[in-house]
Amino acid sequence: MRKLKKPTNSRPAEDGCCASPEVCPLTRVKAGTVVCIKQLATSPEMGDRLRELGLGEAQKIKLLMQQDSVICQVCNARVAISQELAEAILVEQVTS
Repeated sequence: MRKLKKPTNSRPAEDGCCASPEVCPLTRVKAGTVVCIKQLATSPEMGDRLRELGLGEAQKIKLLMQQDSVICQVCNARVAISQELAEAILVEQVTS
């Protein structure tokens, strides 16, 4: 099993949101926030699987809950992923 690549361009979060308009891991986003996936810092195989689930680059998702696992709304479906995997999904907050 391959280890996940660590994000290199993230900043600390403030109040559960990205600290800047730059990308940050999905785990640093507050529940209820809509974000756009910018990069999957995973193995190629895991990246392909995430894309099959609808979690690909440029996809807008809504973070619903974050506890033992992370639950997101993607394409009108709920998807649960591990905290470790969510750490490797780099997102940018969507501004309306």
